[in-house]
Amino acid sequence: MATLNCSAPQLALLLGPNTTQAAAYICNQFSTVSSKFVDTTFAVDTTYLLFSTYLVFSMQLGFAMLCAGSVRAKNTMNIMLTNVLDAAAGGLFYYLFGFAFAFGTPSNGFIGRQNFGLKDIPTSNFDYSYFLYQWAFAIAAAGITSGSIAERTQFVAYLIYSSFLTGFVYPVVSHWFWSGDGWASPTRFDGDFLFSTGVIDFAGSGVVHMVGGIAGLWGALIEGPRIGRFENPGNVILKGHNASLVVLGTFMLWFGWYGFNPGSFTKILSAYNSGQYYGQWSAVGRTAVTTTLAGCTAALTTLFGRRVLSGHWNVTDVCNGLLGGFAAITSGCSVVEPWAAVICGFVAAIVLISCNKLAEKLHYDDPLEAAQLHGGCGAWGIIFTALFATKKYVNEVYPVPGKPGRPYGLFMGGGGKLLGAHLIQILVITGFVSATMGPLFFVLHKLKLLRISPEDEMAGMDMTRHGGFAYTYDDDESRPTFQLRKIEPNGSTPSN
Repeated sequence: MATLNCSAPQLALLLGPNTTQAAAYICNQFSTVSSKFVDTTFAVDTTYLLFSTYLVFSMQLGFAMLCAGSVRAKNTMNIMLTNVLDAAAGGLFYYLFGFAFAFGTPSNGFIGRQNFGLKDIPTSNFDYSYFLYQWAFAIAAAGITSGSIAERTQFVAYLIYSSFLTGFVYPVVSHWFWSGDGWASPTRFDGDFLFSTGVIDFAGSGVVHMVGGIAGLWGALIEGPRIGRFENPGNVILKGHNASLVVLGTFMLWFGWYGFNPGSFTKILSAYNSGQYYGQWSAVGRTAVTTTLAGCTAALTTLFGRRVLSGHWNVTDVCNGLLGGFAAITSGCSVVEPWAAVICGFVAAIVLISCNKLAEKLHYDDPLEAAQLHGGCGAWGIIFTALFATKKYVNEVYPVPGKPGRPYGLFMGGGGKLLGAHLIQILVITGFVSATMGPLFFVLHKLKLLRISPEDEMAGMDMTRHGGFAYTYDDDESRPTFQLRKIEPNGSTPSN
């Protein structure tokens, strides 16, 4: 926000002779008001970012419910505990290392080197609220991975991979594309952008969803499928035990996505042209609209697509389709028109259905379809942004003072530079996550720390690893000690 400027000598000339003290007094009042406006701007933006953080963090509950409903009842406690530990372990390791690797500045283009343990925070670049917001993103990536390796993974493996992913792998990738020092960031401090544009991955179709999806892909590939999944002709579908939890988790994630995508502006009180009704608050609303339309379109496309293929109206498939649309639009939600979001969701559903068919043919077992949903749809979202990003919105969301004409979507007349940058993003994320998480899972496998024993898998980890089942079906101690008695029609109470 522009500050109010007042000069006592200049004001004295307007007020006449012998008015220097009055002019100084008036200017001091203007300065005080101006400072209050600046303070208010910081307060409003920080409140907006914190509120968005709480929405994103609520997605952990969504992940927990979705995961619990998608696994068999005998593994419910296990998957719920892993979701809790994703947040807890991720919080500690992101505080110690992750935030510094991601956003510590000044640094080089590959990795951050400052602000370990939040040293020297707050700064002019970010406050504590920014750390909290980015932590919520980091644990979301870890939560994606846990779904791919559910129902067969040792508990110690969860702790190791989650800490490594949130403390190093995810922060390095986010540094590349979101930090002011990142080599492919569209907001580089020095203005030296990749292909004159940088990568526009606004809320993380690549940074969050592809990272979590590819990490889960390697974990599931090295572990192998669950017992019984592909051992009989026709591929046995090991269904989750509670569709109600799946739907509840999906709605919680939908709710949280309004902090994930619109919240990625990190500020709301920014005017594009002062004194007009249109500003960054309008872009925040538009981002919520594109997010909604992509998810809704993907859900309906999946509904009818799976009906044609399987002959059923499957609520679980629809929920996954909805989330696939959200994962895809996350990259370009702020720079595309609402009508383009419909295209994004439609294609995302086709990508998800196709990836699931390919996974079946290759005997790849992912209980939550996490790699297909977040990896496949996330990759499509990156390409989609490079095709449909509009010139107006790109220049508003990613302004470059003194350098108008940043490349935008290929189909919108912006040339192919943005598409080239986004193809590079897909390649480097795939390569880096594979080179880090793949060997980690392989070493855990060789050390026999990755997969549980066949006996434990058949019995269920709730009983063998966590002391009992999540659900109690017959508990004599919980039965009431009284019995209901029938009331006679005449209102009298029968005698004992």
